[in-house]
Amino acid sequence: MWGVLFFSAILLAQSPDWTQDAVIPVDGRSNPHNLSESEFKENRKQGQIHSHLYPVASTGILIPERPMRKILDNTMWNPLKALLNKIFKDILGVDDFEGLFEWVGLVPPPDKNSPEKFQVALPEDIKNEDLYGYSRINKDGVDTFTMSCAACHSDQLFGQTILGMSKRFPRANEFFMRAQRVANLYDPLLVQLYTGASDAEMDLFDAAFENLKSVGLKQPLVLGLDTSLAQVALSLNRRAPTPWAEVSYIHQEDPRPDLLDHQPGDSKPAVWWNAKYKTRWLSDGSVLSGNPIYTNLLWNEIGRGSDLHQLNEWFSKNSNIVQELTTAVFSTEAPRFEDFFPAEKISKEAALRGEAIFNTTCARCHGVYEKNWSQSNANTLPWREQIQTFRVTYPQPTRTYNVGTDAFRRESMKSLEKLNDLEISKNQNILVKAQDGYVPPPLVGIWARWPYFHNNAIPNLCALLTRSAERPKTYFAGPAIDPKRDFDSECNGYPLDKAPSDWLWTDEYYYDTRIKGMSNQGHDEGIFIRNGEELLSLQNKKDLIIFLQTL
Repeated sequence: MWGVLFFSAILLAQSPDWTQDAVIPVDGRSNPHNLSESEFKENRKQGQIHSHLYPVASTGILIPERPMRKILDNTMWNPLKALLNKIFKDILGVDDFEGLFEWVGLVPPPDKNSPEKFQVALPEDIKNEDLYGYSRINKDGVDTFTMSCAACHSDQLFGQTILGMSKRFPRANEFFMRAQRVANLYDPLLVQLYTGASDAEMDLFDAAFENLKSVGLKQPLVLGLDTSLAQVALSLNRRAPTPWAEVSYIHQEDPRPDLLDHQPGDSKPAVWWNAKYKTRWLSDGSVLSGNPIYTNLLWNEIGRGSDLHQLNEWFSKNSNIVQELTTAVFSTEAPRFEDFFPAEKISKEAALRGEAIFNTTCARCHGVYEKNWSQSNANTLPWREQIQTFRVTYPQPTRTYNVGTDAFRRESMKSLEKLNDLEISKNQNILVKAQDGYVPPPLVGIWARWPYFHNNAIPNLCALLTRSAERPKTYFAGPAIDPKRDFDSECNGYPLDKAPSDWLWTDEYYYDTRIKGMSNQGHDEGIFIRNGEELLSLQNKKDLIIFLQTL
């Protein structure tokens, strides 16, 4: 008996505390399950594979790959087949199958020739043409595809694919919207006649389009923002209001009304490398308890019309997979400024002045970042090593503050409090409560996270350190391809006066902060503005930005 109790106590001690009152060690919990070194490496490896190869076998939407490729790639002489081909291409807005996922925003996986810190484990059978986040799954003998975590949480930065980085221009929500339009025209007999799909492939088509009926969708405000949380709330309104949110044909046709029917709740996908420092989740800290990986998978599956009984069973049998994903997410590291630019671009004198400004102006909310240049042996280190952070002390427990930023995102979480009533949420101790403010995020890798604020309303750090009334009301965005053309290193973010000409011809790259939900106000008064007066000089701001680039 005592042996059983002792073993149980050990397991309990090793089980992470996923409540808002958890004690987080200095430098965060990169290894939240306290695994041995060998176990940690293997868990991280497998978790990285799961981030590309979506692991939830009961997921609600799996599309047969072969017939879908035939629909989009085929150009046959048969008039009927040509018409079907044109209809699908027009609805999806692409010319071929590969183009569909390039449009979604998927990028090539990290290259084996990339610097070691950017390399990740990939499935052994990955194909050369597979994009990162395109998840090929064999279901009942049929090759199918879906999108995985990497679809929204990886992107390219100046030619390097980085796992854990926010997708700069995600289109996952729009993908579902176009899929739903295809479903409205879906004719099984015609599809099978045209593609020669097997009965097993047609069963998967039928199941996917049936599950889409339980999915509620919303167009993002602009390219770069995400409406996944709205998709969860609106999808629940298309299900029965029961503890397991079963399929409801009545509510599919007549969804329950919701705050999000008329109010925006957009935000950009989060970076992964911040998770290790926090005890509450999402930009507003509204998820008060529960492993965030379980939470994310649950919400993901609600947004795919999945059966929650089946998902609950998958959860109960696959805690090892969730542990592996958790380890991969929490151990993710941010790209560093000097990975892309010479370390000498950072002036030591300016960085030291910026550190002093940061510690008196920003550290109370965003944490303290101790640099190697303050170590006793600093003068023996090359400058590239001196500018690195050796200790991060983020405020505990995780708190929220109202600093006047756009409130629609945090207010929209009221619509997700209904998740607390689900049995599957209770089983995983998931608790959601809308907050009165936002979490001041840890600033590790802040240089690579432009544009700023949860709604991308701030194009660069110069604009962020400008009083609200004087910030640019509009700006043009674009991909981070050329560090000289696409990035203003002095202001750290989008170039405003010299935006590349090809951005100016793309409506999707135009950001207007006067749109409801896109406000660029707040985060100034009481921080670097007091009673309307600037606390920082222009030189102070330049120094502060240089220090931020070292984080």
